[in-house]
Amino acid sequence: MHSNDGRRRSSKTKHKKTSATAIRHGITALFAFLIGCASTASFILARASYEGAVVARPLDALRPIPELKRRQQQMEEVAGEGSGPTILGGMRILVALASYDFLQFYALEEVLDGYLDMCAAGATVDVVVHTSQPWSVALIDLLNTRFDCPNPSPDAGFSLTVSLRSPSVRLNLVDFHRGLFYDRLDDYDLFIYSEDDIRVAPKTAAAYLVETARVQQLIGDSIGTKSSEFNVGIVRYEYNFPPDVTITDKTRAAVLNTTRVYWEHAWRPTIPKSVDFVPHSALSADYIHMQNHHQGMYLATRDLLKAWRDKPGCNFDVVRQRPSAKNKPGQPSEGTQRVWMSSQMLHGKRHCNVQQVIPIDHLGQLSVLHIPNKNYRRVGKKGRIGGNKDGAEENEFGDGKEQFAAADSSLLSAMNLHLDMRRLRPVAVEMPPEKYTGIYMVDDIKRDRGFMRQGADYRDLVDRRLEAFQSYVARGGVMVESDMIDER
Repeated sequence: MHSNDGRRRSSKTKHKKTSATAIRHGITALFAFLIGCASTASFILARASYEGAVVARPLDALRPIPELKRRQQQMEEVAGEGSGPTILGGMRILVALASYDFLQFYALEEVLDGYLDMCAAGATVDVVVHTSQPWSVALIDLLNTRFDCPNPSPDAGFSLTVSLRSPSVRLNLVDFHRGLFYDRLDDYDLFIYSEDDIRVAPKTAAAYLVETARVQQLIGDSIGTKSSEFNVGIVRYEYNFPPDVTITDKTRAAVLNTTRVYWEHAWRPTIPKSVDFVPHSALSADYIHMQNHHQGMYLATRDLLKAWRDKPGCNFDVVRQRPSAKNKPGQPSEGTQRVWMSSQMLHGKRHCNVQQVIPIDHLGQLSVLHIPNKNYRRVGKKGRIGGNKDGAEENEFGDGKEQFAAADSSLLSAMNLHLDMRRLRPVAVEMPPEKYTGIYMVDDIKRDRGFMRQGADYRDLVDRRLEAFQSYVARGGVMVESDMIDER
């Protein structure tokens, strides 16, 4: 992890030479975007010093947004010899992830790696994970060894904040990102909200920025149309592994025909029932949209968030419950709250009505892996996407009470290796302790009746882990033996 005191370092990365056409599109489009970004004033806020409790938040450590002149010079270098900083170089990116508990933590680890890759590409990336489960000191110490940005540039950096919320918020955990984005609206160039199981790569963010600028150019001064009426979307994919085979050395031939599948778009004919061309004369030749526009995430520039906030009937900054069926408040009429917050509020015709646009030529760059790789199995099942209720196979394991065999206990886990190394090569506590610059865990739990209903065990767990984290920070990020016992 990095602070803004010079310990954040990164280096220029070399670029493979791309085609002249790609460079022209990318650089020209990016300049339009950058000019819009630079129109807002930059300012500097210093990191608040840690004062004994979980109060110093990495998001308070805002650095200046890079100047347009320097950014233009960087882009000219890219356009010249194909070497120099990436499109993400100097970008400030704020990411909010909803991760309710530890059930998908294996996926969250991969997701966080993707955002660290953006830092390696030259961006400053601040990630906030909203969760109901306090992380142990051992887990935080392990992750501190992973999320140290390898780019020594002063314009690159990475921070991770764990924002604790009460389990009583349930599905509304997805709501908290919206206030965070609008509170920090002038501090970042790009905003990304996502569920905790979608791998977003640097190419995804870079492609989004280039295509956003390109859409702005294509729309231009169209009569009665603003470019903020469109947003570049993504498509989630999985791999269609055979559902009835365990892949081993002897059965690997079973994956011969495995390929990417877009399980959320199974209607035929594909065009126009699953996919259709964007209904705008300037975009219809080059862009498509998905009829089911659920993405599980979205990306937005500062200017787009402002435009959606001010758009009549949209009020994107206002958190609200998803629409309910008439006379049935508890029954959603347009999906769950997470579908509403990630996609439906933005793209729904009765709501913000922002048209999803995806470039035909770069669909693969805006396709993202759904890490659990399980939803494709729903297609064709009874009551599921494309299912046939007459004689269709039912989904198995529906009650959550099943017991499954664990993997062999002799497998070396990342945590086991980390703790063994810490015990054999302990980190000494300096006096005075070095300033802590790693992951922060912040107590954002509202102590209301919903929290009290979680029970004494949960409340004790929160208090114990927050206290252990405070002590860990006070020691400058050094574990003691009691931290190593409480692994998760």
